Amino acid sequence: MGLALVAGLALVTGCTAEPVPVPPRDRGVPAGGFQLVSFDSCPEALRQLKTAARAYVGPWGFGSNGDIRTFGRAEQAGAPAAGSADAASKAAAPGYSGTNTHEAGADEPDLVKTDGKRIVTVSRGKLYVVDPATRRLTGELDLAPGADGFGGAEDALLLQGDRALVLRRDGWAGMTKPAAPGRGGPDAPTPDGIVGPQLIMVDLSGAPKIIGEYRIDGDLVDARQVGTTVRVVVRSAPRLNFPYRERATDGQRTAANREIIDNATADDWLPRYEVTAGGRTSAGRVGCERVSRPAAYSGTSLVTVLSFDLGAATLGAGDPVTVIADGDTVYSNGPRLYVANDQRWRVLPMLTERNIAPDPKDETTEIYQFDISGAGAPRYVAAASVPGWLINQYALSEWDGHLRVATTRGRTWGDKPNSTSGVYVLRADGTALTQVGKATGLGKGERIYAVRFVGGTGYVVTFRQTDPLYTVDLRDPKAPKVSGELKINGYSAYLHPAGDGRLLGVGQEASDEGRIQGTQLSLFDVADPAEPNRIAQYHVKQGHSEAEFDPHAFLYWPAERLVVVPLTVYGTSAVSKPGSPGLPSNVALALRVGDGGFTEAGTVDHTLGTRRAEDPAPIRRSLVVDGVLWTVSDAGLKATSLATMKTLGWLRTA
Repeated sequence: MGLALVAGLALVTGCTAEPVPVPPRDRGVPAGGFQLVSFDSCPEALRQLKTAARAYVGPWGFGSNGDIRTFGRAEQAGAPAAGSADAASKAAAPGYSGTNTHEAGADEPDLVKTDGKRIVTVSRGKLYVVDPATRRLTGELDLAPGADGFGGAEDALLLQGDRALVLRRDGWAGMTKPAAPGRGGPDAPTPDGIVGPQLIMVDLSGAPKIIGEYRIDGDLVDARQVGTTVRVVVRSAPRLNFPYRERATDGQRTAANREIIDNATADDWLPRYEVTAGGRTSAGRVGCERVSRPAAYSGTSLVTVLSFDLGAATLGAGDPVTVIADGDTVYSNGPRLYVANDQRWRVLPMLTERNIAPDPKDETTEIYQFDISGAGAPRYVAAASVPGWLINQYALSEWDGHLRVATTRGRTWGDKPNSTSGVYVLRADGTALTQVGKATGLGKGERIYAVRFVGGTGYVVTFRQTDPLYTVDLRDPKAPKVSGELKINGYSAYLHPAGDGRLLGVGQEASDEGRIQGTQLSLFDVADPAEPNRIAQYHVKQGHSEAEFDPHAFLYWPAERLVVVPLTVYGTSAVSKPGSPGLPSNVALALRVGDGGFTEAGTVDHTLGTRRAEDPAPIRRSLVVDGVLWTVSDAGLKATSLATMKTLGWLRTA
C-alpha cells in the first residue's frame, strides 16, 4: 500500500484479533497533502522499509495467504480528445486504423500494430510481419528460442518506424519457474533469478531480428508510448522467502517472518534488471537515490516507471523512477502519466484475516501524477486520494486542467448492497491535485460497468438489474452534476463516441431480474445530455465479446461508420457439424451504423486456420488498411474486402 490506510480501520467494530496496521508517519516527509521525498542513503531507506514492512507481515507473509501482489485489470483502456469522437483514428495516417486507445497521441501495447505499411503481430512467443499491400507474410521471429512454453501470459507490442518493442509479462532469467515474491515453498525464486517482465527490441528494417533485451523484477502493469518514448510501469515486491512452518503457531510464524525482514538487504528490496545488447549482458539495480516515499507506506510494494527511446540503438537501463507505493491502473493523456492504486485489494484481505467488517469509507484509490512531457525520466508532480475504486483506466480523464475520476465504493454483493458511485474532479495545475468538485449518489446498490469522458461530459454506466446510463455535466469543475439518466435492461461494458451526438456501447443484454442474456451493441443518442436515449440495439443471444473487457478488441472505422467486434456464441454455431451443437461459434461481427440503427455488414471467421472445421479460432483483433478489413487470431490473419465482405487472402501462422 502506498499511502496511509485510514486510521479508522483500526477502530471498526467486530474486530476479534489485532487491528489492521496503520503505518507510522515518516517524519522526513512534510505534513499536509501528498508529497514524495527521496531517502538520504541506502541504510536509511532499508531501515524505514523494514520498519514499515514488519507491521504488515503475518504468519503467511505479507497480506492474506502471503501474496502481496495485487492482480489488477491488466488490461484496461479510455477517451478521445474533447469534442472529437474519432480523435485516435484521425491521428493515424489516412487509410488505416490504429489501436483503439484511450487518448490520441498516447499509444498502448497490444497484440497487433500497423503503420499502414506493415502489420506486426505477436502470438504464442513469435512475432510476425505482414505486408498488407501484397498480403504476404514477410517476416517471422521466435522471441523465446528453446523455451518450454511455461507461463502463457499474453505478449504485446508497440511500434515506431522500423522498431518494435515487445512486452512479455512472464520473462525470467536465472531460474526455471517463476514464483510469487513474499511467499515460501519449493517454487520460491532463486537468489539470482529475475522474475518479471521482459522487453525485447526488434529491428524490422529487414528480416526481423532482436537487437536488445531488458528484464526487471516485478509485474508489468502497463505502458504508454508518446512519439519515440515508451514509459513502462512495473510493480514489484521485496524478494523475501517466508517458509511455511507446519508445527509452529501463528505467533511463532509471524515472529520468524519478522526476523527474515530484519535480516533483509537493499538487494532483497529494490528491483534488479538486466540489459542485453550486442551479445553482452549487464546487470544493475534501482539505486536508493531513485526511490521516493510518501508520508506513510507499507514497504510491501514499489512502483517503478521506466523510460525507453525506440529511436536509440539499445534499450539502456530504463532511467528508473521508483515510488514506495502500489499501482494497478495506468492512464496517460500524452504529457502526463497517472498511476492509480486501488487500496481495496490491500484492505480487504487484512480485514478478512482479522474478522473486521469492511466499511465503504475505508475504500480509497491513490493517484500519482508524473510529468512525461520531456524525453528524460518522468518528473513526479503530485498525488491525491479519492473515495472508492476504479473499474479501469477509462475512469480517469484529464481535460481543461482537471482530472475527472469515476469510482464505486461500498459492498456490491449480498441482499442489501450499500454501494454507490460518483465522479470526482481534481484540479491538475502542475503542482498539486486538489479536489474541487464531485457528483455522487449514482447507482445506489450497483457498481460502475463503463465510463467515458468526452470533453465536458461524462458518461457512467452502473448495473445490478437494470442499466442506468448517466450523463454528467462537468463543464463547471466546481459544480459537476448529473444532467440525465436512461434506464434500460442489461449494461454496456465499453462506451465509444461515434460523432454527431452518438455513443456506441457494447456489453450484455439482461432480463428484468438482471440475468445476462448475450452480447448487445447499443446506439445512444446523447445530443441532449438531459435526455439520453437508445435508438438501436443489436443482440446476440448467448454471445460474449472480448471487447466487453478489453477495448483493444473494439474497432470503429468512422470512414465507413463500421463497428467490428469479436464474438463467441455458445449453444449454436453456423459452422458446427451435426451432432456438436455445444461448440462455440467464433466470428468477427461487422455492423454499419446508420442514423436509425445498425445494419449487418457481415461476419468473418478463421475456420481455415484450424484443423477442425467445426471449431474456428477465436478472432482477437480487427484493423483496417486501405479498404481491407484484417482480422487477427492465434491461427493467422485474414484479409476481407470492406466493400463486399469477401475473403481476399489468408495467412496462417499456427
